[in-house]
Amino acid sequence: MQVDVALLPAALVPATLGTATVLVIDVLRASTTIVTALTNGCRAIVPLDDPDEARRRAAATANALIAGERRGEPLEGFDLGNSPLEFTREQVAGRTLFLTTSNGTKALLAARSAAAIGVAGFVNLSAAASWAVEQGRDVVVLCSGERGDRSLEDEICAGLLVDRLQAASPNATLGREAAEVARRARPYAKDLARLAQDSRWARHLTSRGRGRDVAACLTLDAFVLVPVYRPDVDKIVSPFG
Repeated sequence: MQVDVALLPAALVPATLGTATVLVIDVLRASTTIVTALTNGCRAIVPLDDPDEARRRAAATANALIAGERRGEPLEGFDLGNSPLEFTREQVAGRTLFLTTSNGTKALLAARSAAAIGVAGFVNLSAAASWAVEQGRDVVVLCSGERGDRSLEDEICAGLLVDRLQAASPNATLGREAAEVARRARPYAKDLARLAQDSRWARHLTSRGRGRDVAACLTLDAFVLVPVYRPDVDKIVSPFG
């Protein structure tokens, strides 16, 4: 098994993804929100790039909600923003979500040509690594980044995923970026809370009153669910059916 890391969606080579499993990471906050929503009974999540398309499609779908943000702020007229704390069972159980975010949904759409696509974060790190190994393919870990720039928290999450993938598959071969982010991530392995200060975006969210979101997103292995994006049906769904 070959393990590679793409530090940004622009680094992907779509033509090479057809035989690969991709794990998409957007720690703050789309990955955590998607995992939380599906764990709490959300029927499916449709990732979209355009807020207007999200409004149109939700209006044409029974029992739907629209959710998302731009630059961390909720979108006007949307039912929910992008705080994982909002996506409670009471809010989302049995509903279809149309989600558009600054980075995470764009990364998911960029990975559409992959053989399999999972959503990973700190909150489901071990489960995501196990799921990817079970697929039996090469693995690409994709960091969403922050509006075209690299993201520390995504890269640390990617590095810890690489270590778990290699532990589960000792004969795995690491690409250059995979080996480098794994090396950089190891000092954080037992102290993810450091990222609340070290990450620029974490500091920004905290300054906007979203420190509880940051804490939730920096929680390790809180969930065992690995959301699966299925472009053939245009939905992110639970692998448990």
